[in-house]
Amino acid sequence: MSEECECPPCEEGLPPWLATFADMMALLMCFFVLLLSFAEMDVLKFKQVAGALKLAFGVQRDVIATEIPKGTSVIAQQYSPGKPTEVTPLEIMRETTTDDTKTNLDFTDSETKNNQSMSAAQAEALTQQQAQQDAKEEAEELQKELASAIGDGLLEVEAFNDRVLIRIRERGSFGSGQAKLKEQFQPILKLIAEVLNQRDGRFIISGHTDDIPIETRKFRSNWDLSAARAASVVHYFIQQGDVDPERMEIRALADNEPLVPNDSWENRAQNRRVEISVLHGNHQAIDVDSPAENVDFIQSEDN
Repeated sequence: MSEECECPPCEEGLPPWLATFADMMALLMCFFVLLLSFAEMDVLKFKQVAGALKLAFGVQRDVIATEIPKGTSVIAQQYSPGKPTEVTPLEIMRETTTDDTKTNLDFTDSETKNNQSMSAAQAEALTQQQAQQDAKEEAEELQKELASAIGDGLLEVEAFNDRVLIRIRERGSFGSGQAKLKEQFQPILKLIAEVLNQRDGRFIISGHTDDIPIETRKFRSNWDLSAARAASVVHYFIQQGDVDPERMEIRALADNEPLVPNDSWENRAQNRRVEISVLHGNHQAIDVDSPAENVDFIQSEDN
C-alpha cells in the first residue's frame, strides 16, 4: 500500500498575487476608459455599424411576396397582397413594419399624406391670391401718388401678378434713339424715386425698344439702347433719388417683349418704354411671364 503524500496546510485568505492582478486589471480598465474619452467619434462609421446591426437584429422588414401563401389560417381565411378593405384580427396583431431602406422614417399613412398635400396646395393658392390682392391695392396707391404724370400720358401704373408695374413711355422721357433723360422728365423720376423709397422689396428696371434695328457709334443694337435707357433711370435713382442700389436690378429686353404688334408707328411708340417692376414685399426677384402676354394689361395709346 503506497504511502499518501501529506500536503502542507493552505494559508487562510486570498493569495498575495491576486491583489496585484486586481490592481493591474483596474488600471487597464481606467486606461481604456481614458482612451475612449479622448477618442473622436466617427459619426459616419457609427451610422454604418448601427445600420448593420439594425439589419441583423430587432427590425422587421417587409418581404415582397412573389406567390400567394399556401395553407389556411385559423385567424384569417383570405389573403390580399394589397391593403385589406377591413381590419382583421391578423392586421391588428401584426407588428408594425417600416421600410429600412429609406433615409427618413415616415409614420404617416396615405390618407394623412393626401390631406397634407391638399392643405399645402390650398395654402399656396391663398398666398398667391393674397399677393395679387396686395399688388392691386398698392397699384391703386401708386396711381394716386403719380396721378399728375399719369394724367399727362407719361406714365402707366398697373398691377400684374404679385407685382406693380410703372411704365415710363418714351415720349417725354428720352429722345429718339437716345438714352439720355430729358430735363423736363427728371422731376417725374424724382417723384417716382420718393415713392419707391417708401416701399419694401426689390425693383427691376427693364428697357424695351421696337423692332427697328439701330446701329450707331454709341449703340450697336437695340440691346445696347434698351440697356442704356434702363441704366440711365437707375443712375438717376441712385444719384438724385437716394434709392439703395442693392435693391435694383437692370434688364435689357430690346424688342423681345412688345406690348402690341410692331405694325404701325403708334404701336412702335407704345413698345418703346422703360418698366419698373415693384416686387411687393419680396426681397428676391421672381420670374414670371411677360406682361405683354396679358391681354387685359395692354392699354391703348389714347388712355
